[in-house]
Amino acid sequence: MAAIEILGLEKIYTVGFWRKREKIGLKDLNLEVQTGEVFGFLGPNGAGKTTTLKILMGLIFPTAGSARILGKDWRDPAVRKRTGFLPEQPYFYDYLTPNELLDYYGTLSGVSAAERRARIPRLLERVGLAQSGSVQLRRFSKGMLQRVGIAQAVLHDPEVVFLDEPMSGLDPLGRREIREFIQSLREEGKTIFFSTHILSDAEALCDRVSVLHRGELRGVGAVTELVSQSRSRFEVVWHGPSAIGAIEALGAHCHLAGESVQATMDEKRLQDALDILKAKRVRLVSVNAVGGSLEEYFMEKLREPETVETRG
Repeated sequence: MAAIEILGLEKIYTVGFWRKREKIGLKDLNLEVQTGEVFGFLGPNGAGKTTTLKILMGLIFPTAGSARILGKDWRDPAVRKRTGFLPEQPYFYDYLTPNELLDYYGTLSGVSAAERRARIPRLLERVGLAQSGSVQLRRFSKGMLQRVGIAQAVLHDPEVVFLDEPMSGLDPLGRREIREFIQSLREEGKTIFFSTHILSDAEALCDRVSVLHRGELRGVGAVTELVSQSRSRFEVVWHGPSAIGAIEALGAHCHLAGESVQATMDEKRLQDALDILKAKRVRLVSVNAVGGSLEEYFMEKLREPETVETRG
């Protein structure tokens, strides 16, 4: 069953003062996220990720299209009780403490006083703030505020959690802790939809990802499938430095270690490289395919031809 269905969402902004023109923020977006999966919404800054999340949260209105969350219209008030949201740049009243802030959000979400007293300490411990529950938020770093924001997003035990750049401002240790937290949410059966431009986080966490660029969906699928579609590269190893110049002329990167040379190159250059090595009569040691990466797939999608994004 699809937990999230995005059906032809579009968002067009009017920009300019004197000579107004239309700018496409989101173009005919169609997407499904299955129940219980962690879905990564990838794209560079300005791709339309935050626009999409704001529409799904009812903070802005689309120009066209619709969406369904947990089988209901995304504007249905009943949906809000079953979803959690962390905005890209959360702002909290900074004289409150995490305990006070979460108690306030829990009250708004209909969580009983007894449940709030039980859940808040557990949540603060899970996001690494167990010792900071009584410290005013104005003393927190950006990364610590991000952890508080994640805690408020799941305090009411939602079925679907939307996270906009959840790793923003976190150090490597903090990012690892939040990745583990998101994994624990998946184990609880929750659906996680998060946007990011940090590809290593998406590769480590996601069941599936999509790539959004300039408001247009460029690709979607399981991480392993998308990586296999990325451009193939090969590693060639041989003895003797005599062929380095000719191989580098093909666009390969060569590394000399003692008498051995290691070169990596695109698949389309492989046969040319082997012909050069044969002509120079060097001893070939190995030829191995180098696995693709999510980064390669991501960059390929960003290089695809772009559609016109403004109309005057």
